[in-house]
Amino acid sequence: MNRLFNQKYFASFLALMMFFSLFAGSSQVEAAADLEVSADGAILVDADTGKVLYEKNADSVLGIASMTKMMTEYLLLEAIESGKVKWDQEYAVSDLVYKISQDGNLSNVPLRADGKYLVRELYEAMVIYSANGTTIALAEIIAGSETNFVKMMNDKAKELGIKDYKFVNSSGLNNADYKGMHPEGTDASDENIMSPRGVAQLALHLITDFPDVLETASTPKKNFREGTDDEIKMENWNWMLPGLVYGYEGMDGLKTGTTDFAGYCFAGTAERDGKRYITVVQNAKDESGSGNYKARFDETRKMLDYAFSNYTKEEIVPKHYQVKGQKTLPVIKGKEDQVKIYTKSAIEMVVTGDEKENYQPVFVLDKKKVNKNGELIAPIKKGDKVGYLTIEPKNGENITFLSEEYQKAIQVDVIAAEDVEKANWFVLMMRGIGGFFGDLWGGISSTVKGWF
Repeated sequence: MNRLFNQKYFASFLALMMFFSLFAGSSQVEAAADLEVSADGAILVDADTGKVLYEKNADSVLGIASMTKMMTEYLLLEAIESGKVKWDQEYAVSDLVYKISQDGNLSNVPLRADGKYLVRELYEAMVIYSANGTTIALAEIIAGSETNFVKMMNDKAKELGIKDYKFVNSSGLNNADYKGMHPEGTDASDENIMSPRGVAQLALHLITDFPDVLETASTPKKNFREGTDDEIKMENWNWMLPGLVYGYEGMDGLKTGTTDFAGYCFAGTAERDGKRYITVVQNAKDESGSGNYKARFDETRKMLDYAFSNYTKEEIVPKHYQVKGQKTLPVIKGKEDQVKIYTKSAIEMVVTGDEKENYQPVFVLDKKKVNKNGELIAPIKKGDKVGYLTIEPKNGENITFLSEEYQKAIQVDVIAAEDVEKANWFVLMMRGIGGFFGDLWGGISSTVKGWF
């Protein structure tokens, strides 16, 4: 009786253990599947590699509202870097900028019709307070007119590899807000559009190419024209900055946006312990299906909490790694007949749980560096590139990146680990003679064997 009970108990125990072992490895996958963001479009990206960790309608073209200003920021910072525009450069207010800046229904700092303003203070008002008048002012400074600037915006998006977009103004307003003074060549009620993937690409390019933008984007409060009669308190519309109403640890950017067409949008970025993530939500909604300020931050928090809780940065392939069975390459005309090869650097990537064990290295030889027999030709210098190494999942799944550009994050050069000098003429001649007689003897042997 006891023996039968023990056998049943043991069998049940084994079955239970097998059940848990089947699902233990998939817990992180289930966590990703359970992440549901309430928005028309959303994406979560690792900022170091461009690896996509979560996406929802990532390629759907949606309204972006004032997230548009990230492109204006990019073009301004590019102009500053090239010397085309100076931070202390003065701007005299145009009629359009004056009228837009005086509209109290829009996010603005009122500008005087006869006033003169520095580029830096216009920039701070745009980044911190999403001021529309100052944004148009910067467009005029950079391109002479907002019409010219819109062309620059669309050209730059193409240059950055963004696929799904259309810019019709510099600010993100609906063109109807321009009251007939919208950029030439655009429709009177048109609005800027882009996919979540495109917004994330723009955000990643912005903070990578111009990381100082985060110093301004992370400013929670600042006074415009402080100490003057025109002083205005500006509170950052990114209410997830530490110290503000929905403060989030590590949050330091990037841009909110709201219009009737686009809904409540937010491109956020946060960094903790050396890990930075970028999030995008477009037309975020709460549990009741209503859009509001809180909803875009709540949905952003979901993605960031998921990323920081589940992902760690791991070394998938170490520096000087040698692929099993491909540790050397054959060499001709050298003092040695082979050369050791290894990776120039390591491959690092954020992964969940035991995901690291799912990747296998793949060596891709540069066929231009070898002859038709797959041999390198001496001389070879230590550090010469012979190909590259990448990784791929063993289970056949794809690693998704923002674009092909970021696919290179999981590629490292494979190089020669040592020098191989070219053999002198006498050695090469003797090898040739030896090879000739070796081939001759081989032919004679085959012939003689054929006789018998």
